[in-house]
This record gives sequence, structure tokens and C-alpha cells, in this order.
Amino acid sequence: MTAPAYLLALDQGTSSSRSIVFERDGRIKAMAQRETRQIYPQPGWVEHDPAEIWATQLATAKEALATAGISARDVAAIGITNQRETTVVWSRATGEPIHNAIVWQDRRAEPTCAALRERGLEATFRNKTGLVIDAYFSGTKLKWILDHVAGARAAAQRGELAFGTVDAWLMWQLTHGRVHATDVTNAARTLLLNVHTNQWDDELLALLDIPREVLPEVQPSSHVFGHTHAQWLGAEVAIGGVAGDQQSALFGQACFEPGLAKNTYGTGCFMLMHTGTQFLTSTNGLITTAAAQLGTASPEFALEGSVFIGGAVVQWLRDGLQAIKGSGEVQRLAESVPDSGGVMFVPAFTGLGAPYWNADARGTIVGLTRGSTVAHIARAALESIAFQSAALLQAMSRDAVAAGGAPVAELRVDGGACVNDLLMQFQADLLGIPVVRPQVIETTALGAAYLAGLSCGVYGNLDELSAQWQAERTFRPTLPRERAAELMLNWERAVRQAVAQ
Repeated sequence: MTAPAYLLALDQGTSSSRSIVFERDGRIKAMAQRETRQIYPQPGWVEHDPAEIWATQLATAKEALATAGISARDVAAIGITNQRETTVVWSRATGEPIHNAIVWQDRRAEPTCAALRERGLEATFRNKTGLVIDAYFSGTKLKWILDHVAGARAAAQRGELAFGTVDAWLMWQLTHGRVHATDVTNAARTLLLNVHTNQWDDELLALLDIPREVLPEVQPSSHVFGHTHAQWLGAEVAIGGVAGDQQSALFGQACFEPGLAKNTYGTGCFMLMHTGTQFLTSTNGLITTAAAQLGTASPEFALEGSVFIGGAVVQWLRDGLQAIKGSGEVQRLAESVPDSGGVMFVPAFTGLGAPYWNADARGTIVGLTRGSTVAHIARAALESIAFQSAALLQAMSRDAVAAGGAPVAELRVDGGACVNDLLMQFQADLLGIPVVRPQVIETTALGAAYLAGLSCGVYGNLDELSAQWQAERTFRPTLPRERAAELMLNWERAVRQAVAQ
């Protein structure tokens, strides 16, 4: 009997659930995807239905296997990657959620964060977690659920409830409640984990009033967490890798060495630079986070900057402004004008993330004239993704140099919007360094597959994975540096107007 030849990645994102079957060499054998609903109970609140997350993820897994013409017995291992920080709390007895999932974009926990900041606790959290106190992270969302769902806190203290980010929720369902676990990259996004020890921290739990009884077990990212129940896919399959989507993409981009950086262009944009075993504290508005970890080796870290609204600005053009009928039309509309005509679009619909960290900023369009058209606005919307990412990379390079390293020399890119050549060329022009798009742009899912493959013996070491990474196209800067600097100044001026509202 031949050994199982495939890896199955479950990629549960903000706007969809996907499953991808990968061959050993990283090529995609089959893929399935289903959109998930966004629920907006009130301004600043964003929720998902956990039951829908599970149903769509399972359906796409079955569909991907069927499309590939294989069975679960042909799969060596499953890797899970997920939208991070999104928070689910469920009953251990029934497996039923006690509230909708609170999504990473949700801002309802900001009053809790403001109170912690006023108590002078920023340094305590920063030193232990690498994070800033912000409603973005899971711990304050968990506190909100325990405080606002009737009976939840008492039930949690009795050990009747389980908390998890989406990876833990999926593992609980896949294993019929046999596994309540997460990996270090997801745990590191909760404000509850000491990333120096990879242990839940008693002081942080006390500050957020979180009972330890609700927490999942923390494991390395490449680890056999358990096995799926045979009823779901037709056979038991090892769950061999788990990582939050951005750390998974860093891994899938073969950024294993300090100084290598990637940017994922999804609903938001997320730039990470590997820093090895060095825990760098940013002085430029970035956060320090755990990188995917193999086994029980020393913790590894990355600097990260998060843009809350990246590709989501294109969805707004489609659904809000109704300037386009489909997201694929945006490049053609943007290219119908030679530039944005001086229009700047700051898409701060849910505040601004790194390097600004301003929860009160709001979406702003500046520079409009009588000659401005919807095409100029579309181009400015597209360019806003590159401007926000450029601000991140500049901050990242400043931190790297201050720590004795070198500025980022190239940027590896992935995610849905990286297929937009106009955007990628503008990104290279702003940055002044090559922007490299790999042959496989589904690197978030690929990273999860690689982590699973390593734990289950499909791959022997990281060198094998580095050798598989290949560039599809390199975008080289063509804009004079003086002009790029001028554009960045204009962008920062627009940001100040968005913040000043």
C-alpha cells in the first residue's frame, strides 16, 4: 500500500471558508470555496455565525477531495489556518456556541482597552505578549462575552465553557470534542499568552478576568493535535499543523530566516518580517508576534503590521458605492485614468491599525475636484492598499535597522489582491524595492499544509520547503524616489485628516 500522497489545508478566512488539496511539491490539486456571511449588529460590531463557519469549512473539505478524485485515506495530514483573533465561546457539553463569533475587526471591546490603558498597563501587556492593548485581540472579546451573555461567567468558572479562536473551534468539531487546543501563533493573539514561555499568563488572565478553565491547550504549530472523526471525511485523518493565517503565510512564503518579509493582501493587509529568536520591540507602531513553531524549540518571533481595510475597500466600491458590479472590474476602472488625479482615499472604516493605531479614525476621501470621477476614486481606493502597506514596511525597516539589522530588501506577496498587476507595480514604486509574487499565491493554505507535512513525515526539514518556493513575477520600482517620497507625504497628510475628525 502506497503512503498517502496529499495534504489538505483548511483555510477559514474572514469572508470565506476554503479547502485546498496540495500535492507534495506544493502544487494545487483541487480547491473549493464558500463565502460566509458578515453580520453587523451595530456600527463597529462585526460577527460571524460559528455554525456557518463549521458547515462551510466541512463542505469545502468534502468538495475539494471529490474534485481531486481522492479519498481521505489519500491524505497524509490536515493543516488548519484561520482568521486570527476572531473569538468563539461554546458549551463543552453540547458543542453549541453561546454567542456569535466576534470578528477580529470588531471594536466593541474598546472601552475595556481604554480602561486598561488608563491604569498604565500598556507596558505589562507589551512586555509579555508583544502586543498593544487594542480591541483587535481576542482576550478583550472573550471578556465581553463572559460579561454580557447571561450566566456565562459562572458557567466558565465551573468549567462548562470552552473558548477558542477559529482553529480551536474547528478542531473541536472535527474531533467531536476530543481536542480543545490551539497553536502558539493563535494563542499569541489573545493578550493572554506570555510569548517568551508559550504559557497562559496568570497576571494577564487576572487583569482581564478570564477563568483559566475556558482556555485551550497550547501546542507548537507543527504538531499532531489529534485525528478527525471518521464520520466527517470518511476516514480518520491526522490534524498535523495549525497556524493563524498570517504566520501561516509567512511559513508558506519560506520566510524562515530573520529579515525575510511578506505581505498578504486579503480583507486586510498583514505584513510580517521574521526576526528569528529575537523578540524585537517596535518603536514605530508595529507589534511583536509569535512565528510558527516546530516542536519544542526556542520561540521564534516576527514583527507585524496590520492594515484593517485592504481588499475590503474593493468590496465597499462594489457594495457600498456600487461603482462596480464585481471585484474583478476594479483594475479596469482604475486603469481608465492615468493616476488618481490628486484624490487620496483613507479607508479607515473601522479605525486605523499599524503603524497609526487610532480607533477613532474614519474613512476619508480628500483631494476631490470638479474633474474627479468614480474612476479616480477607484484608483485611489486601490492605491490606498499600497500606501498603507508602504507605511508598514517603512516602519518595519526602521525597527530592523535600529536593532542592528538591514532594511527589508524585497517583499514577498500573496493573497487575493496580489494578482492585481497595477497594485503590485504601484507597491514596488512606493517601496523602492522588488515586490515578488510566487507561483503559488495561496501561501496561507500552503503554510498550513507544510506545517502538517513536517509533523507527519511528508517533509524532512525546512530546506526542502525553501527549495520548492519559486517566483512567478518580480515587480521592480520604476518611480523616481523623490516622487515616491512626495506621494507618501501626501498620504500621511490625508491620514492626519482622517484622524482629526
